[in-house]
Amino acid sequence: MGKDIKVLINEDWCKGCEICVDVCPKHILKMRDFVAVIEDEEDCTGCMLCEQLCPDFAIEIKSPEKKKISA
Repeated sequence: MGKDIKVLINEDWCKGCEICVDVCPKHILKMRDFVAVIEDEEDCTGCMLCEQLCPDFAIEIKSPEKKKISA
């Protein structure tokens, strides 16, 4: 499912709060040097919890379903 989903992290905006790591149901995000990084993007379901709950707007999920919803 995750092959069409892209997880983008703006490392300059990430403050290392770990909210995205904690809320990800598939555990695709990890912390490295106080910045969120993507480990298993192919497992991403596109639930967008990380994007919606990031207080710094540092995460963006790109997926075909998201385009359909926002159009």
